[in-house]
Amino acid sequence: MLSLPRTLPREELPRRLGDLDPERFPPVSVREEIRRKVAARLQSGTPLFPGIVGYDETVIPQLANALLARHDVILLGLRGQAKTRLCRMIAEFLDEAVPAVPGCPLRSHPLRPLSRFAERRIAEEGSALPLAWLGRGERYAEKLATPDVTMADLIGDVDPLKAAHRKLDLSDEEAIHFGIIPRTNRGIFNVNELPDLAPRIQVGLLNVLEERDFQIRGFPIRIPLDVLLIFTANPEDYTNRGRIITPLKDRIASQILTHYPRTLEEGRAITEAEAWQVRDGDGAAAGPPQPIPDFICDILEEIAREGRRSEYVDQSSGVSARLPIAARELLVSQVERRALRGGARAAAAARLLDLAHVIPAITGKVELVYEGEQEGSLKVARHLLGSACRAAFDRHFPDVIEEGSDAKKKADRYKPVLDWFAAGNRLELAEEMSDEEYRRTLDQVPGLRDLADKFLPQESPHGVAAAMELVLEGLHQHSLLAKEEVAMGASYSDMLGVMLKDLE
Repeated sequence: MLSLPRTLPREELPRRLGDLDPERFPPVSVREEIRRKVAARLQSGTPLFPGIVGYDETVIPQLANALLARHDVILLGLRGQAKTRLCRMIAEFLDEAVPAVPGCPLRSHPLRPLSRFAERRIAEEGSALPLAWLGRGERYAEKLATPDVTMADLIGDVDPLKAAHRKLDLSDEEAIHFGIIPRTNRGIFNVNELPDLAPRIQVGLLNVLEERDFQIRGFPIRIPLDVLLIFTANPEDYTNRGRIITPLKDRIASQILTHYPRTLEEGRAITEAEAWQVRDGDGAAAGPPQPIPDFICDILEEIAREGRRSEYVDQSSGVSARLPIAARELLVSQVERRALRGGARAAAAARLLDLAHVIPAITGKVELVYEGEQEGSLKVARHLLGSACRAAFDRHFPDVIEEGSDAKKKADRYKPVLDWFAAGNRLELAEEMSDEEYRRTLDQVPGLRDLADKFLPQESPHGVAAAMELVLEGLHQHSLLAKEEVAMGASYSDMLGVMLKDLE
């Protein structure tokens, strides 16, 4: 078993260089530091990245291997695949506190000074030199790559004013204003969206990745940097635009592909963990919302899954996992809003009708191809929502049209419902209905409750009513019922009757 040194509480950490025990706090490279922590967690069985769902057999083993190999890493994946979150969680493998020379731009270890500033302070103050202690958060930095990022931002530049004021040669190390990467020495630096970095700036990273030093303008600066570099990129930028220069790709030791949740259950787990659902009840009239029925939660996940295979959506751009998270929060807000307006706790229950209010979470998170643009973002969002409802209906209820000897018997399951609408009846649902009125309206349709109770049983009356509404929506998605979207509600009627009326 690996034995890691116990980290002292902050108040017990040495305050002076003379009190620093070289055996207790030796200069250790950041890569070795991370490697030890990863190895220790693997041996103890502790999860490496707690809270990350769906990557246990794919991304996490590859990332663990890269960290054990002390590699620089690029995470390659579409939007909303937890790339940045994984990068930030790597900082948890750093020591809780490490000593540094105060004021040193390169954050030198007191026992291994890198800069002339640190060397001079140690020579002048000796064992009385006060120590600075760097926590994990201070040792992680990230930069969003944009075309306007300069070499001075990342690596540094000569400061002519400092050189003139102190009468230094421009090649003098102390005339340099260090950029963010040297200032992250002894830490982790993350570049998000690497392809957006200008090619000439990417060239400046070559030495940092390979030789662990850097060059500023025409002056060779040979300062060995101790920094772990992590990059993220979108495959669309990475392959189609080809904006990562080949030498830089070659120097990044490990490329790891991320992916979207592969099952509905994984997507649900991510949404449950990330969505803000438990409201604090700021409004006196609003109680805590009733739990959202599972099949409605499944529908929210299905929206993203339908988008990832829709012909209207640009698949090279992807559909972010943030979509169902935002949709869940909007659904809870719609339930909360109805409760606040109605002034009754019983109104705080989700209905299928409320899904119309999650469309704002869809329209801004899908990139459309030409055909989708022709249809319009609102129409595509409604199409994805309808497809998700159909998928949920097909998962729980029998097929509305089946082949075989017992086909007629299976089709007769929906006959009482369809016959009621064929008789000229119309069902109108309004989102401002009270719960009692909502259930009473659905109970008008013969056979509707029997279908819900048999194929999608629910514990609460609110869930039963929502399941009954799913039957109507499923029949509409299978073109057996007509549906008209009205202000603040929906109306179901006989499909054939509507078609004949349109012909007249």
